[in-house]
Amino acid sequence: MPTLEELTERIRAAAASGAGLSRSVRLDLKGEGIIHLDGAAVTNDDRPADLTVTISRADLVALGKGQLDPMRAMMTGRMKLSDMGVAFALQSEIQNLFSKAV
Repeated sequence: MPTLEELTERIRAAAASGAGLSRSVRLDLKGEGIIHLDGAAVTNDDRPADLTVTISRADLVALGKGQLDPMRAMMTGRMKLSDMGVAFALQSEIQNLFSKAV
């Protein structure tokens, strides 16, 4: 499984390739760190964002690989979203970004 640094770098490279997001997203990896995405900028800074996704690093990797269904992750409590409306608006952008990051 990739480290936080490796995962951050993969997401950074995917965002730089044109798969950036139109709104800011904070990935809270449940005590393992933070990945903050704002357009094409990707850092490990703990800053506010339009959407906070709370998920384990392992589940984030599984989502990116298509091994974990996002709805199932939410229904079982493996993933929590701070704003469902923003999450639905960004769904295709996030899937595009993560498909390039894995």
